[in-house]
Amino acid sequence: MIVALIAACEIGFWVLLAAGLACRYLLRMPRTGLALLLCEPVLEVVLLVATALDLKNGAEPNWTHGLAALYIGYTVGHGHRTVKWLDGHAAHRLGGAPKPLGPPRHGLARARHETRIWLGTLTAAVVATVLLQLAIWYVGDPSRTTSLEDWRFAAWRAAGIHGLVALAYWIWPKKAPAGAPEDGRAVGKERVGR
Repeated sequence: MIVALIAACEIGFWVLLAAGLACRYLLRMPRTGLALLLCEPVLEVVLLVATALDLKNGAEPNWTHGLAALYIGYTVGHGHRTVKWLDGHAAHRLGGAPKPLGPPRHGLARARHETRIWLGTLTAAVVATVLLQLAIWYVGDPSRTTSLEDWRFAAWRAAGIHGLVALAYWIWPKKAPAGAPEDGRAVGKERVGR
């Protein structure tokens, strides 16, 4: 049941996002679009409540509960950035706004960019850890919560690996080609990036 709910929340996230952006830019209803975009956190609350109820009703804590905690953590850590990025592209494609700049491609600007993304992953690991610890305390039986503890370590492994990748941009920054600006975002009128 929890896996199906995670899938439904993920599908719901993209449906609400598409509907919100369509209302904002195609139908010229920015308030309705904003309201739809603001409904997205409700999906995580539903998943959180369903997971807690599942545990309360005596379900054996397993990988599905850990996956739910990681999903919620990821959404908290990276959801806003994802929505903002897609909103910028929708504003360009559908609303006539200028094309958004891509991420910096070189030097310290790229290192700072990668560090900001890593901070989202760090936030995701913290949120997932808190939710998993609350679930462990809620179950109250250490012999039944081993899988939840394993998911805590998985969250921190992912944050650690991502942190090493972000650190590599500081240690070995990519050099800008000759004549390119330091951040690599734009060269004259031509935009460089994603």
